[in-house]
Amino acid sequence: MAIGVFDSGLGGLTVMSAVQDRLPDVEFVYLADSAHAPYGVRTADDIYDLTCAAVQRLFDAGCDLVILACNTASAAALRRMQESWVPADKRVLGVFVPMIEALTERQWGDNSPPRQVGVQHVALFATPATVSSRAFQRELAFRAIGVDVEAQACGGVVDAIEDGDMILADALVRSHVDALKRKMPEPQAAILGCTHYPLMQAEFQDALGPDVSVYSQADLVGESLADYLERHPDKMGRGASAYLTTGDPAQVSRRATQFLRRQITFEAA
Repeated sequence: MAIGVFDSGLGGLTVMSAVQDRLPDVEFVYLADSAHAPYGVRTADDIYDLTCAAVQRLFDAGCDLVILACNTASAAALRRMQESWVPADKRVLGVFVPMIEALTERQWGDNSPPRQVGVQHVALFATPATVSSRAFQRELAFRAIGVDVEAQACGGVVDAIEDGDMILADALVRSHVDALKRKMPEPQAAILGCTHYPLMQAEFQDALGPDVSVYSQADLVGESLADYLERHPDKMGRGASAYLTTGDPAQVSRRATQFLRRQITFEAA
């Protein structure tokens, strides 16, 4: 019984590993749209079309539930997909929900009015498309008041990570943190709003300083998915575990193995 995990590239492997660790008896099908990555610099319509095509591929593989591990897809496409495209017997979930649950210390099913929370100054590091969508701020406003969110578009970081150039990625992270701090000198919390960024969590933490709480998504998504499946066991689909890519399987496999430091073998989607 398989659950789909989608990302524009390799970043979603951080989420894939976390959900596999949390739910070892569940089969997962991972799809990387490597041929069209990165999504973070594309238009909202382009992201929507590409995300729908990828999710349909996972539906065709027997997945009744798909996790959009890509923050850009979650921000730019998810709401539109849920309102007008996703079939009634399928579900597509994003990765903002667990993050906002953790930040506001309330469950997503809690529909009481927004209230004051412990954190007032939040830094959001994300792709340009995620920042432009303002999806994180919109969803947060449903749950909390009085939270100042300063977003920093982190151009180039995803490309550097996908290319395996961690020295460049480190330099870019520190540059983007410096830019954020010029706008918000003393953030209390930082959201790593891209699934690639957990690989640079230590660099973000070092640049931000020890007093800033850094929220990374992978483990939060694992816990949230386990809770969702307890409440919706019917969404366990069919199929067997696989890693699929729209790019060159050999090249993506090499990069994924380097990315996770264990052997990962992709097949053509």
